[in-house]
Amino acid sequence: MYQHLSSEKKEFVLSKQVLRSGTAVGALIREAEFGQSRKDFINKLSIALKEANETLYWLDLLKDTGYLTEKTYPSIKKDCDELIKLLVTIIKTSKDK
Repeated sequence: MYQHLSSEKKEFVLSKQVLRSGTAVGALIREAEFGQSRKDFINKLSIALKEANETLYWLDLLKDTGYLTEKTYPSIKKDCDELIKLLVTIIKTSKDK
C-alpha cells in the first residue's frame, strides 16, 4: 500500500505514517512473545494496540482525502478492526490470569 500511495498517488506524509504505525504493531507483538514477565507482555501488547488504533486513524484520513477508494478501504479497515479486537481480547485474558 505504501508503494502504491507514494509512487502512483504521490502521497507521502499519510502513507509514511501508516507504514510506521502499521509495522510497529507487528514488531511489538513479536517483542511481546519474549516478554520478561506477564506485565511486560501486556505492556508490549498494549502499545501494539495503540499503534493499531493509530493505523486505523491514518487509514480513515486516507479514505477521507480520497487516497483510498470506497472499494479498497472496507477490506483494510476490517483487517485492522479484527487485529484490534484480537489484541483487546489477549490483553484482557492476560490481565485476568
